[in-house]
Amino acid sequence: MNPNTVALADDHVLIRNGLAGLINSFDNYKVLFQAANGQEFIDRITNINIPDIALLDINMPKKDGYETALWLKQNYPDVKILALSMYDNETAIIRMLKNGAKGYILKDAEPTELKTALDAVIHKGYHYSDLVTGHLINTISKIDDNSKTKSALLLSEREMEFLNHVCTELSYKEIADKMFVSPRTVDGYREALFEKLNVKTRVGLVLYAIKNGIVNLNK
Repeated sequence: MNPNTVALADDHVLIRNGLAGLINSFDNYKVLFQAANGQEFIDRITNINIPDIALLDINMPKKDGYETALWLKQNYPDVKILALSMYDNETAIIRMLKNGAKGYILKDAEPTELKTALDAVIHKGYHYSDLVTGHLINTISKIDDNSKTKSALLLSEREMEFLNHVCTELSYKEIADKMFVSPRTVDGYREALFEKLNVKTRVGLVLYAIKNGIVNLNK
């Protein structure tokens, strides 16, 4: 069986080389190529040189991880994107999800977690750090698997509008301005959706919207 191929993009040479060595040590994985930034990564991909997984650092010169992920989503949608970052925050996660990432892993993760992440995006299609969203995946899976539960989650028009805004980089105050309501009203929409969708964070709302086709990620 041919190994799963991984292409790396990270502007820190030591980190990139260390990751390459680690991935090559995993059973059934091989590093296809390395790149120092998103533009170099894009230049290296051809129709006969397509990785199964793209491991992308978020902060890079020339083209960052967000731009590179979006380019992959638009040109090679079958490539599974795994975001790599020092930062564990909602804005970064949401933006990478919108741009096509199937997983998000921190640079200080254990080697076993990287292997788990690679396996997950290959076999399940998604991986998210337990620290960030692990408890959400189970909730979303239950919603997806239970059509009665799913159909019972009837959202109002304003809640749907709010949910679409949540999947952007707007702050809650900016969302309130967009919807011509008070921040307190937006807080009410958020809390109502937390209860209806059984999630606890903004990332949870975004994941639900993505999994159920509520938002158009190509915008």
